[in-house]
Amino acid sequence: MDILELSTVLLLLASVFSIINLRFLKLPQTIGLMILAIALSFVVLIVGLIFPEFLAAASSLTKQFDFDLLLINVMLPFLLFAGAISIDVHELLKDKLTILLLASFGVVFSTFAVGTGTYWLIQQSFLGLSDLGLSYVDCLLFGALIAPTDPIAVLAMVKKMNLSTTAETRIAGESLFNDGIGVVIFLTLLNVKIEGIENITAQSVSILFATEVIGGIILGSGLGYLGLKLLRYIENEFVELEVIITLALVLLVSVVANKFHFSGPLGVVMLGLFLNKNIDTDDKAEGVQKAMGDYVYKFWHLLDETLNAILFILIGLEIISVFETFHPVYIIVSLMIILLVVSSRWMGVFIPIKILSLKKNFEKNTALIITWGGLRGGLSIALALNLPDSIGEGKSLILFLTYGVVLFTILVQGLTLEKIVKRGE
Repeated sequence: MDILELSTVLLLLASVFSIINLRFLKLPQTIGLMILAIALSFVVLIVGLIFPEFLAAASSLTKQFDFDLLLINVMLPFLLFAGAISIDVHELLKDKLTILLLASFGVVFSTFAVGTGTYWLIQQSFLGLSDLGLSYVDCLLFGALIAPTDPIAVLAMVKKMNLSTTAETRIAGESLFNDGIGVVIFLTLLNVKIEGIENITAQSVSILFATEVIGGIILGSGLGYLGLKLLRYIENEFVELEVIITLALVLLVSVVANKFHFSGPLGVVMLGLFLNKNIDTDDKAEGVQKAMGDYVYKFWHLLDETLNAILFILIGLEIISVFETFHPVYIIVSLMIILLVVSSRWMGVFIPIKILSLKKNFEKNTALIITWGGLRGGLSIALALNLPDSIGEGKSLILFLTYGVVLFTILVQGLTLEKIVKRGE
């Protein structure tokens, strides 16, 4: 199938599933779409047991999506930008140190806690997984790809909750930035894996990490500043031109970041914050948007909803490829890993909140809400698919564990998050 046919199939599924969810399931859009996509995948798997050629054709179709390339290079920049322009940037700036500490410490702590715990777990003889050959670096890669919460999933859920502005900004901002930091840590560890740990020095790792982070921030800020000046020059007279400019800027950040090995996610987030709809609000005329007109924000909201729908359908359909290398013991390991991921996430936010609470006020059960609101999504799956084949058979285990965590956080945590929030009030 060519790109036009694949796009047609995805949009058709998104439309049909959305109607079914709105009329019958009445679940949050992201959860409803993924449940329906998973149900479709299981139907395909069951039919495939009877007609193997049908399963082979369906599996071939899902592989044509090239999920990791589609999400990381195409969908993610647009989704991150759409999220960044809608966040309350004034609250973000007031709480920037809190958000950055939560994002950075949480991801680093979770990466090493989950990576170390996973490595210890697979070495246990009763599981029979030690012969997969997963090294400690491989397990740290899993920790890095599963540590950051998916801003696409988190923002979609946060918008539906009746949280205070401060709490909503902290959750959304932490998710946007821990996403970028998580990708940087993953790429740094991936470089260690490819180059060989014996050929890596602390200095080279530090330079690589700093280049990714600082380069991404400077790139996004620079183009964001220029974009803001350009959009102000237009003065909302040509809204179609504003849409074209914002699309071009998002793509430009992604292309330049990829060319010079900067962090594309961080760059796109910084670009979005510069063009944020709240940044130029006049205090005397609240809601007046000087940078871009309402039409532009509505366009990005529409694009966000469309890509979001396609993303979660893709996540559901990817289950077909996951079960190709399924082993029963993987279920036992995945349950242990889910507990490890959730507890590591909780410790990663609880520690900085305890430290910051000495000078800042936090709402009741903030750590619990941020932990349970830490949904994982397509980004983690895309990074798992992006792992090198040199990992060997262990890659199938990592992919299965990643999928297990993603399903748990979206289906279980996503459906119960509202109750957790109400309990914290």
